[in-house]
Amino acid sequence: MPAEEQLPDARFRHLALFGGEATLPEGPPSWPLPDESVRRAFEAAFADGSWGRYHGPHVERLESRLADYHAVPFTLTCCSGTFAVELALRALKVSPGDEVILAGYDFSGNFRGIESIGARPVLVDIDPCSSSLDDTMVEQAIGPQTQAIVVSHLHGGVARMRSLREIADRRGLQIVEDACQTPGGRVEGRRAGTWGDVGVLSFGGSKLLTAGRGGAIVTAREDVHQRAKAYCEQGNNAFPLSELQAAVILPQLELLDTRNAARRKNAAFLVTCLRGLDGLTPIESAPHDSAAGYFKLAWLFDEDNWTVNRERFLAAMQAEGVAIDAGFRGFTRRGSGRCRRAGELTNSARAAERTVLLHHPVLLASHATIERVAAAFRKVHQALRN
Repeated sequence: MPAEEQLPDARFRHLALFGGEATLPEGPPSWPLPDESVRRAFEAAFADGSWGRYHGPHVERLESRLADYHAVPFTLTCCSGTFAVELALRALKVSPGDEVILAGYDFSGNFRGIESIGARPVLVDIDPCSSSLDDTMVEQAIGPQTQAIVVSHLHGGVARMRSLREIADRRGLQIVEDACQTPGGRVEGRRAGTWGDVGVLSFGGSKLLTAGRGGAIVTAREDVHQRAKAYCEQGNNAFPLSELQAAVILPQLELLDTRNAARRKNAAFLVTCLRGLDGLTPIESAPHDSAAGYFKLAWLFDEDNWTVNRERFLAAMQAEGVAIDAGFRGFTRRGSGRCRRAGELTNSARAAERTVLLHHPVLLASHATIERVAAAFRKVHQALRN
């Protein structure tokens, strides 16, 4: 790629990356938001001393509220969404030597969660329109040792869970549905996380529901819930969510649907504003009666349309004050000693090389701010396109 001194001066000198004025000089909005309801929850937990207890009211209340929200009888909170995937697999009795189907492009913790119990990931390509596991390719990946499927809803895309559920039921498999990026989302008429035998949520520091750390599983199966609880009890709960964490998640959960609606509206507006910018293809596909939660908003970056590579494009956008980064590295370079490939992983490799992700906080900003984000995209595009 051309070095910065080789770029035509007239085309790039106004970019913030090279000394020009930033489109959003205040930078991206912080997260978590200043939230009066969260402050009140902090103060109440401090006032009654429940914030530091092993067993207080907040975890129990959160688990009950999550169960109601997802219309399932059982939930269990834990220390992280990453651990929740491992816990879900253990609760489904996935064992050493078993195989678990996973998209070739996904969060690295899901691959490691499978490995942590001695099982072997089986990689299947993604649907390029949704960045999620391609249901049409799952059946050919099933072998004698296959016991489960881990499927994630990523980057504003939604997996076709009805089809995956039919395949799993017909072939005697179980599903872990990773809803960490789309809490409160709707997938073919159901809450995200409720198509799986187990659904997984994350309360990590950047997530739509945040307590800095934490996670949960949701399930309609009592046997799964009991096995998960039994694994966590190692003298005491070895992988807990704290009472203080639960206390501050509860008011956020009450606002989740309202905030998700705002994110969806702003995401659609921004995608519309950027329609026609060559070299940036939005990831926005979802099945009928589905709506993502927009932890990230994604585009595919096509280097052929630009004078710079993806990393330089991202640096230029970040300098303009936009919180945008590369996607996951994916698993297409993992060796056969760690996983089995079921067919070519062409779309997974492409996603790993080309995905760019806008972080969600700005999607709760004003219409005027979204227009300024769009202006930053257009400014960088005009300067650095081929």
